[in-house]
Amino acid sequence: MRYGAHFGDSGMIQSILSDRLRKTTASAWIINWSLLFATICASICSFPSVMAQGTSLKITSTLASASQLSGTALPTTEPGPTLALGPGDVVNIQVYGRPELSSTSYVADDGTLQMPLAGAVQVSGLSPAEASQRLADALKAGKFLVNPQVSIILSQFRSQQVSVLGDVRSPARFPVEARTTVFDLLALAGGITESGADVIYLLRPDKAGHVSRYPIDLKGLTDSGRPIPTITLRGGDTVFVPRAEQFYISGEVAAPNMYRIEPGMTVLQAMSRGGGVTPRGSENRVEIRRRLPDNRYVTVTPQLTDPVLPNDVIRVKERIF
Repeated sequence: MRYGAHFGDSGMIQSILSDRLRKTTASAWIINWSLLFATICASICSFPSVMAQGTSLKITSTLASASQLSGTALPTTEPGPTLALGPGDVVNIQVYGRPELSSTSYVADDGTLQMPLAGAVQVSGLSPAEASQRLADALKAGKFLVNPQVSIILSQFRSQQVSVLGDVRSPARFPVEARTTVFDLLALAGGITESGADVIYLLRPDKAGHVSRYPIDLKGLTDSGRPIPTITLRGGDTVFVPRAEQFYISGEVAAPNMYRIEPGMTVLQAMSRGGGVTPRGSENRVEIRRRLPDNRYVTVTPQLTDPVLPNDVIRVKERIF
């Protein structure tokens, strides 16, 4: 009886231990799956922030690259009158109630304007309204009139002019009107020719006579990722439009000629720009005569996906069979 009871107790203990082991295993399985599910949820929740961080880095990198490509920072617009009088400008002076004092005059080289009775009055750098007030003050200070009402009408604006040179349809000098921008000047010049570059230059002299050069990227007109420069021109500025980088293509193409290099242009795209390969030509028989930095020329056999470099001379040969 004692041994039987002992064996019975042992079986009961083993049953209890097995049941507890199953419960422990089940709990561990539940805990493990809970931890795995929590890890997956955390990864999913953090994915938008990671993407946003990557996008932010990409945008920052793009802006930094654009800043590096822009070169010298564009000058800021200096405060001042919209139209400033200067030497050579022709004005019409009118005095209300005193037609004998009205006259047409021009601003002298020293920046003065001859006013009847008052004599030479300094008006250089002033707007027409400010110059009118200065003439009225001169008449009042000389006790010629008690309360003069003077108005100035600008007839010919010769002092403040800008030049546009290079690959434009009508290079010339133009007067600077109110808030004239680089795009306004290019429009006056008839626009840029097909061979004109996308990056133009603003040449601006300072008071000491030193000329600063500022690059202006015109790709901002079509690329929303680039800023659009809206700098206002001033008298003495020069806008220069250089010729774009070009390549030459000859041989068995439909339209051999000199063409402009587009950004990222490949040899295959260059052949397409030349009208495509003729039935007698072969895309596998292409050679490029290329100038090296030391002005030596080499002949290379390119792949169709190779980039085209400035002044490359591409020759498409006849097919052998």
